[in-house]
Amino acid sequence: MARMRSARRVALVTGGAKGIGLAFVRALLAQGHAVVTADTDAAALAALDGAVAEAERPMLLTLARDLTADGAPDTVVAAAMQRFGSVDVLVNNAGIGMGTLRADYGARPIRFWEVTPDQWRRFLEVNATIGFSLARLVAPAMADRGFGRIVNVTTSLGTMLRGGFSAYGGSKAAFEALSAIMAADLAGSGVTVNVLVPGGITNTAIVHADAATRARMLQPEIMVPPLLWLISDAAREVTGRRVLAAGWDPAPPPDQNAEHAGAPAGWGAIATLPIEPPRE
Repeated sequence: MARMRSARRVALVTGGAKGIGLAFVRALLAQGHAVVTADTDAAALAALDGAVAEAERPMLLTLARDLTADGAPDTVVAAAMQRFGSVDVLVNNAGIGMGTLRADYGARPIRFWEVTPDQWRRFLEVNATIGFSLARLVAPAMADRGFGRIVNVTTSLGTMLRGGFSAYGGSKAAFEALSAIMAADLAGSGVTVNVLVPGGITNTAIVHADAATRARMLQPEIMVPPLLWLISDAAREVTGRRVLAAGWDPAPPPDQNAEHAGAPAGWGAIATLPIEPPRE
């Protein structure tokens, strides 16, 4: 993969021990960036530490954390600052799927009334609140420096609206809307906020399937090329977009890809302005 023309950055990636997050961590390290990743799977983090090349080890900090715990986002950002001095890139990738509620959710869809309030809160915490908490901690310093990249992983619109996916689709839709608001609030600051989605069922732990089925899915690495471009200097003007990794063609220039494979985040293309009373 060709190296992006961008300075060394410090990236904080959530859920980086497996799946899409692991693909992100490996690619960022290969590009020369420092990476901090937090994940609940301590064993997978240890395996990641052991698999990293000797030259890359000083550039990686792994933290076994449940980021929904009180104060956990603060401690993770503090650890990143202590180790590397800044957080330039935030990749909100951590997430849970319907399989955490029932393994056979595909054959027996989980209707919204079967989801308990505690389960609903857990999905919102993992799929939306973690990203909000981390972004609010790092965005002010990014804006002060005039550079920052926030990339939020959500899901396809069809999945957000699919029957039986209330907890997953609803929480990802909330995060999608929040992403558009973040981009608007940070407009002109030098900090961009974009959404990145695979564009189809992806071979991760969220999906319960056999090996043969997994081989036919999108693979986590499909997310890497658009991520590397979104965090690069070349994407400084790109914000408030949702990029579909499955539509990312390596042949055209990346800026053309971003236009072809993307749309406004948070359904901005179909939104209508609310009717407001006239101002006096």
